Amino acid sequence: MSQLIVPWSWDHAPGTLSMTQDLISFQSYSAMLCIVMPNIRNVDLNLLVVFDALFDERSVTRAAARLSLTQPTVSGMLQRLRRTFSDQLFLRSSHGIVSTPRAEALAGPIKELLARAELLLRVDAFDPATAEGTIKLCASDYLQHAVIVPLIEELRRRAPKVKVLVSPREAAALTELLTRGEIDLCVTLREAAEPDLPVLQLYRDRYLCVARKSHPLKTRRISVRQLCAYDHVVVDPTGRSLSGPVDAVLAAAGHKRRVAIAVPSFQVLFELIDSDDIIAFVPERLLRKRRSAVRIFATNLSIPPVDVIATWHPRLNDDARHKWLLALMAAAARPNR
Repeated sequence: MSQLIVPWSWDHAPGTLSMTQDLISFQSYSAMLCIVMPNIRNVDLNLLVVFDALFDERSVTRAAARLSLTQPTVSGMLQRLRRTFSDQLFLRSSHGIVSTPRAEALAGPIKELLARAELLLRVDAFDPATAEGTIKLCASDYLQHAVIVPLIEELRRRAPKVKVLVSPREAAALTELLTRGEIDLCVTLREAAEPDLPVLQLYRDRYLCVARKSHPLKTRRISVRQLCAYDHVVVDPTGRSLSGPVDAVLAAAGHKRRVAIAVPSFQVLFELIDSDDIIAFVPERLLRKRRSAVRIFATNLSIPPVDVIATWHPRLNDDARHKWLLALMAAAARPNR
């Protein structure tokens, strides 16, 4: 069997080995892996915790107390440590136990290994005041106004170093975008949610019938006949439809309104209302800052409410930043804001 000779010196930058002669033949390296790797797989890493306690405490009794174990249990684990490292490691003395040269050499690397393992197992904390990075959100025009804007206002106050990237609600491939991490959190309507993704309901909204302040209809409540006598505008982000949720309700009652215009956003809808006697049905959340600028009509229509949810990929369920963001979004979406 070929001889393994690995001489080196620490002449260069820390962590860099400077080889001073020819190193390992492929056959020797393969033989080394065959010997070392099975040993690593057979090591109980809990033994290293016991080693660290014994080295620090210099007493089997004190090490057992530190680990909340019995003295015989620690003694038994010490025997396993001795077999693992082929060394006595710790010997009894009049003042407890003393470490062998092998134990002295192992102590530093084992303590460092345990510290790194603790970092891997520790639940990450999230400090919004110092956090950086980019939060990627998606929502429709309506939900950007109703949820994303108040959320960003809170983020600016609580996590000033965090950036926010907002994209429109994709008509398809939402699960794929969430899986790839291109979107962290999507705000959408419950009926549009992907069935296999976790959701959190944020609030329930209702549709209100609105027109401009100077609209010819002056009554607070209008009949279906009056409603259908005027042109209507609806929002359809796809640009493919001239109908909305109200049309199904009217159709069930044997009525049909005149939808004259479909636009991709509520911003455009409100601009049209301001300049024409056109009528629209809009989610109430959009009127928080517009009530004084529009006329609101009561109707006898039973329009289904709008359930607004947040959805995300399950891979984020245990992420500290995600949990914090979800709680902040729920607070920002409360109706009393």
